[in-house]
Amino acid sequence: MAEQNLDSISRLYQVILQLDSEDDCRRFFADLCTIREISDMAQRLDAAFLLDQKCSYQQIAKDVQISTATIGRVSKCLNYGSGGYRQALDRWYEKKGDRA
Repeated sequence: MAEQNLDSISRLYQVILQLDSEDDCRRFFADLCTIREISDMAQRLDAAFLLDQKCSYQQIAKDVQISTATIGRVSKCLNYGSGGYRQALDRWYEKKGDRA
């Protein structure tokens, strides 16, 4: 990956970290992404939560309206990825007091 692309990605992450509220995030992502891209990301996160709750692929596919292939990719990342899903879910549970 080109250094400029890495710099751009780093800047994106830094900009996201500077947002102060859900409303700030909503407006930023509405400008940055298509509705479909936002929906796809939300569905993947929903799948991660449901996988963490030991739901079956078939139930997740039905409830979230995504393919079992996508669920498989989320599962692989949740279990063997860089830890991003795990950290995000754990922080959500910690903040909301809603452990699966």
